[in-house]
Amino acid sequence: MNTQEILEKQQKYLWPSHLTYYKEPLPFARGEGMHLYDVEGNKYLDCFGGILTISVGHCHPKVTAALTRQIETLVHTSTLYPHENPVLLAEKLAELTPGKLQKSFFLNSGTEANEAAIMLAKQATGSQEVIALRHGYSGRSALTMTLCGQSGWRIGGTHVAGIKHAIAPYCYRCAFKLKYPDCGMACAKDIEELIRTTTSGRVAAFLAEPILGVGGYIVPPPEYYEIAVEIVRKYGGVFICDEVQTALGRTGKYWFGIEHWGVEPEIMTMAKGIANGSPLGVTIATPEIADSLQGLTISTFGGNPVSCAAALATLEVIQEESPPEHVHEVGDHLRQGLEELYKKYPIIGDVRGKGLMQAVEIVRDRDSKEPALDAVAALFEATRKMGLILGKGGLYGNALRIAPPLIATKDDMDQALEIFDYALAEVLD
Repeated sequence: MNTQEILEKQQKYLWPSHLTYYKEPLPFARGEGMHLYDVEGNKYLDCFGGILTISVGHCHPKVTAALTRQIETLVHTSTLYPHENPVLLAEKLAELTPGKLQKSFFLNSGTEANEAAIMLAKQATGSQEVIALRHGYSGRSALTMTLCGQSGWRIGGTHVAGIKHAIAPYCYRCAFKLKYPDCGMACAKDIEELIRTTTSGRVAAFLAEPILGVGGYIVPPPEYYEIAVEIVRKYGGVFICDEVQTALGRTGKYWFGIEHWGVEPEIMTMAKGIANGSPLGVTIATPEIADSLQGLTISTFGGNPVSCAAALATLEVIQEESPPEHVHEVGDHLRQGLEELYKKYPIIGDVRGKGLMQAVEIVRDRDSKEPALDAVAALFEATRKMGLILGKGGLYGNALRIAPPLIATKDDMDQALEIFDYALAEVLD
């Protein structure tokens, strides 16, 4: 089908049919490595990776081969029946994850992984209340939309009791109007006030992303998680680290984002990039926490042999071709280029991120920090025309998210920076 035929059928048969970064939706036909091709044959450098899901490039031969072998052997059983793929994947994750995390439960998505993590935390602690972060994002179910700290994602007045939202460590837009480091980490310390004034005084968990992804790649200060997690544990809770976007080397240096902050979670979730596009979610916990679960818990599609085969192959490719050290090096190169653009273009209010998870916040001017949504829309049209795919996020929709596959090279990032430079110049012309 051509573009028009696809869009007409989307409008008629899919909902919601209006979600797009562009004036007109952009239908893709195929992908290869760092590139996507639309149905008209136009080529794009992909710097969003299916929302941080394509870890090792589109249609990587090793992942494709693993998928093909497994599809020809056994497609599905359910978690009722053991299979070597989920067992081997769980063993590998126990080796890679920090601290005492060891036992995994496999599901279909990050939403389900976070649901399972909350259930497990409540079972383990005997408490019901959960602390989440403003500006955070946790999924699309009733519970995980309640965990979200952005009104735009809390569709239909969604509300599940027992969720409290702490101030986000959003230094660029500090809710306390303070500046780091003179702030004394007020956002982290306020969690104790939140617990003592809005909960029963005992909490089940603190769920947070190491870097707030949909929030616009908000990076907490170095001290934040040590202070926040210590407070939560003081009041009986465990730390659920939501690594759905930050896992598996995405942030550089380490396999998992939280390792930058030196804090070991009792429960961790991941999804997105773990299987390079195949649906898979993971909730991994320490043995003590995992073994506290009582009652029947199965997942029909969880631990699917095909998705687990893709995940095993993806992890192997990351280790061989794009380990965290590579991501750190290429990410630093990207960051340096973005910092140069910051000096050049005053509509860039902030540059932040780690590894290959970088963001620029677009504003009308640096004094007011007013989000420049018209400029963002123009930038997306310009980068589309020039063959570059970016993402966006943030409460105001003005944070451009740059998160290419981990196989990206410095040359790829130079190309992306050059296009972005031209797009910024065009918008400001």
